[in-house]
Amino acid sequence: MDKRLIWVPIAVIAMYTFVPWILSRVFGVGSYSRGKTPGKVALTFDDGPDPQYTPMLLELLKQYRVKATFFVLGSKAEQYPELVRRIHEEGHEIGIHNYTHVSNWILLPRQVRNGQIERSLDVVERITGFRPTLYRPPWGIINLFDFRLPKSLDIVLWSVMAGDWRSSRPGDEGKLADKLIRKISHGSIVLLHDCGDTFGAKPEAPGYMLKALKTVLEHLRQREWDLVTVGEMRKLDSRANARCMSRTKKAVVAVWLQWERLFAKIFGIRPVDEKNTFLKLRVRRYTGDHPIVLEDGEVIRKGDRIAELHLDNELLFHLGSTARSTMHLTVQMIRRMEQLMPQLRKMLVDDPEFRDVKGLYGISLIHRGPDKFGFTVLDLPDGLFALFTKLYLRLLMYVIHPQGNERLKTKTDLLVPKIIAISKRELVNRYIA
Repeated sequence: MDKRLIWVPIAVIAMYTFVPWILSRVFGVGSYSRGKTPGKVALTFDDGPDPQYTPMLLELLKQYRVKATFFVLGSKAEQYPELVRRIHEEGHEIGIHNYTHVSNWILLPRQVRNGQIERSLDVVERITGFRPTLYRPPWGIINLFDFRLPKSLDIVLWSVMAGDWRSSRPGDEGKLADKLIRKISHGSIVLLHDCGDTFGAKPEAPGYMLKALKTVLEHLRQREWDLVTVGEMRKLDSRANARCMSRTKKAVVAVWLQWERLFAKIFGIRPVDEKNTFLKLRVRRYTGDHPIVLEDGEVIRKGDRIAELHLDNELLFHLGSTARSTMHLTVQMIRRMEQLMPQLRKMLVDDPEFRDVKGLYGISLIHRGPDKFGFTVLDLPDGLFALFTKLYLRLLMYVIHPQGNERLKTKTDLLVPKIIAISKRELVNRYIA
C-alpha cells in the first residue's frame, strides 16, 4: 500500500474540522466575534433557557435596563417555550445554539443543517413568530460545510470568555467578575451561560455567574458603556467605512498570501510576464475523469499535458483595494489580459516545457469575460471536487476581496466556480504574431 494514501483521510479530517476552526476562531473567516464601535459591549448567554436561572437573569437585566443576546438550544426552547417567549417579549435577541449541545465535528453536514440548525430555527419561530438570524455552534466549533449555511444565518462567536461554567464554590463569583472586568474592552462580545447542565459545566455555575454579572454591570454603568445586542452591534459596525480593513483581516490576508507564495514555489507556478504577473502557469497532467470538450473541437482527456492557469491573487488584492469601483477593477483586469495573451502564445510556442501541452485549463469564480479571449467556459461536474473547490474559492474571495464578507452575501448565484479552457491550437491561431 502506498504510504502516501495514509495522509488522505488525515487531510480530509483536518479540512473538515481543524482548518475551519482555525479560519473562524483565529482569523474570523465566516464568523463575527467582535464589534468595532467604541464604548459598546454585547452580552451573550448560551445553553438555555433554564427554568431556575434564566428568570433570575432576565430580572437582573431588567433591573439594569440591559438588552442581551440569548443563544438557545432548540430542545430546551421546546421544553420551556414560556421562557423563550418572555426573552423575546422583553426585547432581548434570540439566536440558536443547535438543537442539542453536540459538536458539529462529529456530525454529518446534513445532520448539522437539518437535525440541529433548521430544527432549532423552526422551534423558536413557532414560539415567537420570528425566525432567528444568528447561530453560535456549541463550543464555537464549526466544520467545513458550515461555511455554506444560508446567507440569512450569521455565525457569531465571542471575544471574551471567562470560564463561568466552571464556577462551583463561594468566592468564584469575585474571581469571575475581576476576570470579566479585566477582559472586556470596546466591541467585546462576552460569552456567558444561563444553564449549567451541559457537558463540562457545573450545575451551580449560573448562580455564581449572576452574582459576578451584577458587579460587572455596575462597573460598566460607571464607565458609561452601552450594552447592546449582537444585532445592534453589527448594525453599528456596518455604518463604518466598508473599505477600512481591520487588523484581523490584514493578518488573514498576510497569512494567505504567504501560503500562496509557498504553494507557487513548491509546484513551480511561474508568471507569464515577470512585470505583469496577473496570469501564472504550471504544466501538469489533466487528472479529471470527465473530458473537456472545447469549442474548436479539441478534447482534453485524462492524462493529457496541460498548462494550468492561476491568477496572481496578491496582485488581485492590490487591484481590488485601489480600484475606484467594480467597473474600474474589471477594466484593469481586461487590459492586463489583453497584454498577456500574445506573450502567452509566445511562451507556448517557444518554451520547450510547453510544446506538448494540449491546452490551457483553470477553475475560477472570475469566468464572465474569458470567452472574449477565446476561452471555453464550462460547468464543473458535480461531486466532492466541485463542492470543495467552491468552498475554497469562496474563502479566497473573502480574503482577497476588500469587502469579502459583504461580497459573499450579494449575487451569490454568480459565485459558482467554472472551468475556463482554451486549446493550444486556438490560442496560437487567435493571437498570431
